[in-house]
Order: sequence, then C-alpha cells, then structure tokens
Amino acid sequence: MSKERARRRAEREAERARAMRANEERQARRARRRALLARLTPRPVRIARQGGLLARRQRAQNAAVAAGFLLVQAIVWLIWGSFFLSFAVLVFSLLLAPVVVTLAFDRRI
Repeated sequence: MSKERARRRAEREAERARAMRANEERQARRARRRALLARLTPRPVRIARQGGLLARRQRAQNAAVAAGFLLVQAIVWLIWGSFFLSFAVLVFSLLLAPVVVTLAFDRRI
C-alpha cells in the first residue's frame, strides 16, 4: 500500500515537473518573441514643440497667414462664386503666400 502511494506521488511530482518545464519554455519563447518584436519595430519619434519666444511668435505668424489665406478664399467664393475665378485666386494665393510671409515677417532664407 505505501509503495503504491509512493509511486503515485512520484508520478504526480513528475507530471508537475513536466508541466512546470512546459510553462517555463512557453514563457521563455514568449519573452524571446517580445524581445525580437521590440528590436524590430521602430520606436515612435517624439515630436516636441519648441517652447521659446521665437517659436511661439512663428506659430502665431503661421496662424495669421493661414487665417488670411482662408479668409481670402472664403470671400472670393462667397462674393463671386465662379469656379474659374476661385481656382485662379487659389493659385495666385499659393504663389503669393511666401512673398507675403517674407515681406510681412522678415523671414529671409
């Protein structure tokens, strides 16, 4: 009787050891896969805004240029409504925007 219990206990311990080894192998494979994925995937580039006075001023200037551009487009579209005229003003505004920025805000390249 005690030999039978000892044999069953040994079988249970062997089964438990097999299960633990299988679990450890699974966890090791999972860890290797995560490490490989971490090495292969590119890290996201953090784009931080500049916070100085010049950067804030340039953002405000860019916002003013964009608002003026959109205002001109809206006015032309509302007053005249002609597709050809709206397209012509759009092209002219796109060509004129760098000139306005350079003259108004003294951004020499």
